[in-house]
This record gives sequence, structure tokens and C-alpha cells, in this order.
Amino acid sequence: MKHSIIAFSVATIVGVHLVPQSAVAHGDGEMEFAPIVLNYDGKPASEHTINANKQVAETLNWDDRTAFELDAKGLIATLDENTSAIIRDSFEFIGSDIPDSVNPSLYRQAQLNQQANGLYKVREGIYQVRGTDLSSMTFIRSQSGWIVYDVLLTKEAAAQSLEFALTNLPEGGDLPVVAMIYSHSHADHFGGSRAIQERFPDVKVYGPNNVTAEVVDENVLAGNAMSRRAAYQYGSTLQRHDHGIVDAALAKGLSSGEITYVKPHYTLNSTQKFETLTIDGLEMIFMDASGTEAASEMVTYIPSMKALWTGELTYHGMHNIYTLRGAKVRDSLKWSREINRMVTTWGDDVEVLFASHSAPVWGQNEVNEFLKLQRDNYGLVHNQSLRLANQGVVLQDIGDAILETIPKSVYDVWHTNGYHGTYSHNARAVYNMYLGYFDMNPANLNPLPTQQEATKFVEYMGGADQATAKASQDFSQGEYRFVATALNKVLLANPEHEGARQLLADTYEQLGYQAEGAGWRNIYLSGAQELRSGIQPGTPKTASPDVLSEMDLSTLFDFLAVQVDSIQAANLGTVSLSIHEQDTNTHLYVELSHGNLNNIYVNQAQKADAQISLKQSDVTRIVLQQTDFDSLVEQGKASISGDTQALNKILGTLVEFDPAFEIVPLPSKPHQH
Repeated sequence: MKHSIIAFSVATIVGVHLVPQSAVAHGDGEMEFAPIVLNYDGKPASEHTINANKQVAETLNWDDRTAFELDAKGLIATLDENTSAIIRDSFEFIGSDIPDSVNPSLYRQAQLNQQANGLYKVREGIYQVRGTDLSSMTFIRSQSGWIVYDVLLTKEAAAQSLEFALTNLPEGGDLPVVAMIYSHSHADHFGGSRAIQERFPDVKVYGPNNVTAEVVDENVLAGNAMSRRAAYQYGSTLQRHDHGIVDAALAKGLSSGEITYVKPHYTLNSTQKFETLTIDGLEMIFMDASGTEAASEMVTYIPSMKALWTGELTYHGMHNIYTLRGAKVRDSLKWSREINRMVTTWGDDVEVLFASHSAPVWGQNEVNEFLKLQRDNYGLVHNQSLRLANQGVVLQDIGDAILETIPKSVYDVWHTNGYHGTYSHNARAVYNMYLGYFDMNPANLNPLPTQQEATKFVEYMGGADQATAKASQDFSQGEYRFVATALNKVLLANPEHEGARQLLADTYEQLGYQAEGAGWRNIYLSGAQELRSGIQPGTPKTASPDVLSEMDLSTLFDFLAVQVDSIQAANLGTVSLSIHEQDTNTHLYVELSHGNLNNIYVNQAQKADAQISLKQSDVTRIVLQQTDFDSLVEQGKASISGDTQALNKILGTLVEFDPAFEIVPLPSKPHQH
């Protein structure tokens, strides 16, 4: 098993986390980045794309500049050279004129996010650094220092942003950070935590209920697949220009560096919806919102400041009910209800709303209006998707059908637009959550595997050449969606067909230029790039020991279980381990049987083929290939009795994941740019 296997799983714990550079892994878990050699500028927008984008522009409420006014409000100091270089400088190409190659609504979001540029005053005692990472770092004045809420994605970005803030704060710049709070379990909200702790070792850390378990568990089991998919969603190999990445929806982009995790000293009570804590003299009311945008999440109200922190339940756009990189579907109804709970609980008192992404909203009426529109937008996605499903609209059709159900009063408001999550894929997520992938049409019950199906389709089409010729005609008419479907089947059946390959790349490119969602754009353009140039480097290949150290023994073996070659393992018969974890004095029983690896915590050592004693941290090191079990035994850090090869037998059944598996159909010898 390679270091990169677990590395990819850890990389995906963030809702968004990749950078458009290639990563080099080091044994200490730190990431360094080198520029990608590939520099493809892209083809021009077609006349059909230009016209489609013009039609979109005509539907947009350009007179509403509220978001830009909110974003500019309260600026104290613009980013200095060091902080601006983290992300913002690489997007200086964003200008006032909308290029033909970008959906005008998405470009407007790109302009808005590019405006975030410094330290801002939210109100007396609350300040934010915006523009240095995907999330914002918030400073809240407490009795003897500062409470920092959400600490960016990486240690490096957090360190520079912290220094910038302390240098420019109009008050208390010489005071310590006394507390650090994570709003939820995605890495762009905790990844910079080690920088804060190293600067202020006595900092106390707070998090939502069950945050550590969700941090290490959420995307581990499907981590390799998620990371490869995330490289598409976040365009990790694309260049930053008008034909490449223009925005990351929630902010400009993502910092590069080391993702760290400092385990909270205190997490919210699992049995209480609301919990009031006094942190360094400041009363804060926390509301558990787990199961909305993240599996572990909370929002906060500060009564003395009449300030509401909404975490990632709101931002100036629509969020993902289903994130395209792959994750468990989120509950849009619960999401809507939790926003409604904020309205009914604090709506009569609140004066300012601030969050992990985007600018604050000021004024009681304005905050309530913002929250209600956000609430109703997620409610509409849930309710209208199910209304359509109950009328027989199927999974493939519901993404288009829901667009006809959104009232103009919602559609015309910028902060409900689908930059991160779209109505189309969010509606399909709701359908899937309730009804699953199958639409009850018998034809879709047991279709052929994709390659076999494609071969038959192409045969029915009259062959690859004839299908490509027809696709070329449709391409010239701007029928890009069906051309993509047809040519994908041609290439699945005949991956060496160069004409189909180049035409499909051109098709994906035009679809990307028309996409309002940043993730959609990046997926289309990444597919086009790989069709033309093969798979490029760019996905992080590093693990964060800070995060891995919090994965319990059972979860580690769950992760190993998904790597077992079941046929090979079945030939071993049954192999069992009774593992004593030394630090916690706990016992785990592990059994490989019928080709499946099982584990369960038990009260005491069990009868097994082998009795093993070691530390959880050493199991993590084995997983990371920083050591092996035999070496630990030789060093006296582990012991084994019974079948001394039992563990090695299990490890010998593990397969090696391919971190660059094929997504678009590639020829046997992919072309390299």
C-alpha cells in the first residue's frame, strides 16, 4: 500500500480543497507545489456559446449591486504583498469586461470574490480577513484577547493572515488569541489551526458535536475516488485565465500548504440543540446544525453584539446538496429548517450576520430577508424536487424540470444562484436521497456495463465514423449536450478514434464556457484537457499526520477493509487478530473471513490467531508506510503472540489504488502535451 492511498483520503475531508498546481509529498506531511508544465490556453468561445451567454446576461439583475456594496463595507487595510500572493494575485486577470468564454453570472461572482481584499470591520469587536483562502478568518474581541472563528485551509495561509490581522487591527493587535472555534468539519475551516496554536500555545479550541470523528471519517473510505473526482471539480490542473479557472464559487480559490488539525478541548453537548458558553468573558449561544452543509456543524449567536454567525449554512450563492466530488447527500429540508430556526430564534434581535464565506449582511430587516430567501431556496429544491418526482419526473429529467419551478422573486436574487451547487444537480440529489438511482423504468434496471453498452450503441449508430460525422453536424448547430453523450459512447467503444476525441474535447470546452456553476465549468474543462493532453499531475499527494492521528483504530481497519482483494483473501480462509491498543487500553477484534475484513471493539482480549499489542499512532505509521509491523516488534514498540504472520497475511491482500484512474475515455497511449 502506497503513502498516496491514505493521502488521497485525507485530502478529501474538505468540502473544497484542491489547488491548480502539482503537489509533491514529503514524509512530514507538508505539501510543496511546483507549476504544471501544461499550459493550454483553450479555444475561443463558439458563436453558439457567445449567443447562449448573451441570453443568460439578459435575464440577470445587473442593477442590483448590493453584494458589492456589502463586500466593500468596513475595509480597514488592503492585503499586503505576502497575503495577496497567497491567492488573489493569480486572479488579477479578472476585469470589468465579461469574456465570451465565461458564463456572465459566474463571471459576476468571480468579480465579487476578487473584490475581497483585506481586513474588514464587521462591527465593534468583530473583524474578518477576507481574500486569503476559500474561507474567511474571523476575530472576535473577548475579555483578554481574541477568539478566532474558522482558521482557513492551510497552516501557511493562516500564519500569514494572522500576522496581517494583528498588525492592522485598530484595537488589541498586541493581545493573544485565547480561543479558536471550528464551525464545522471541513478542512477549509480547521486546516490552519496549527499556525494559531504555535503562535499562541495556550489557545483553547472549541468545535461542534462529534467534529473530530467526522473530520477523520467523512471521506476516508471512498477517499481515493473522491480525490480524483475532486481534481475535476476544482480544476486542480487547469490554468487561471479566461479559458480556465475564474472562481471557486465560495471565494477566489484555495491556499496551498499543510492541512493541520488541533483537536478541540471542548465540543458541543450531543443532547442539546442550544448550548450557551462563556468563552473568555464573552457569552456565545451555539446551535447544533449537524447534518446540513456538514455532518458536524454549528451556528453561533453573540447576544452582547447582536451578531449571528451562520457558519456555512449561508453564503452569497446556493450551496451543494450533493457535492460533485462525491459525498453523502445532504438533507436540504433540514438545511432549510435550521435556517428557519435562526430566523425564529434570533430574528427579532440580530443586527449583523457574518459567516465562513462571503461578506456580512447588516441590519435586522436585511438579515431576516437574506435568511428567508436562503431558507426558501433550499426548501424549494427539496419540495419541488419531490413534487416533480411524485408526478413521475425521473432522475435524468428532474434537473431541467426544476428550473421551471423557481419563482422569479427567488431567481432574480443573486445570492440564490447556483455557483457552488446548481438547481440541476441539487434536484437530482434530493431525488436520489429519497428514491435512489433507479427510476423504475425496466430498461434502466440492469443495463450493460458502460463499455459494452457503448459498443452496441455505436454499432446501432452505424459505426464510429458515421456517429462522429453526425456529431460534427450537431456541434456546428450548438447541440453540445447531446454531442457530449454520443461522442462519449463513441470513445468508450473506440478510445483510439482521434476525430471523436478532439470533437468531444471541443464540446466539453463550450459546455464549460456556458456553465454558471464553478464546479461544472471545471469538470467540463478538465475533461477537455485530459482528452487532449492525457492525465496531468495536480492532485495533492500528501497526508496530514495531524488529521490521521485522530482516526481511531476501528476506522483505520475499516479503511483497510475497502482495499482487500476479496478473492485473494478468501483463499486464506479465516484469519483473526485480537489487538490491544496501549494508550487507551482498548481491545479490537479483527477477523478476515469469506474475503471480508471485519472489526469490532470488545471489552477484553479475544481468542484469535494472533494477540497483538501496539499504539494507535504506530498503526497510523504502518498505514502511511512510515514503518512496518516487524520493525515495531524489533524496536519493542509492539508485541505479537500466536501466528506471527497473521497481520502480514491480511496486509498482503490489500490492493493499491490508482490515484489517476481514467475518467474520460483515453487511448492506450494518451497524448501528452
